[in-house]
Amino acid sequence: MIRIIQHREKCIGCNACVEAALGRWRVSRKDGRCTLVGGVDKKGFFSVVVPDHEEEENQIAARNCPVRIIRIEKIRK
Repeated sequence: MIRIIQHREKCIGCNACVEAALGRWRVSRKDGRCTLVGGVDKKGFFSVVVPDHEEEENQIAARNCPVRIIRIEKIRK
């Protein structure tokens, strides 16, 4: 399992994460920022735990983010 964390307030809505992992990211129609699908907000940081098969595409999303607001963490069992 992995945890995806996003600092959404700093998102510039460039769409790079959406292009890399379409099933996990969306652009909000309200404010134009990217939204972590399934993410839970805790003080401006959104996070979600997902299966390992989503890791590669979300690592690409994190690398492609120009403002570096996406972090991927392995969850130890």
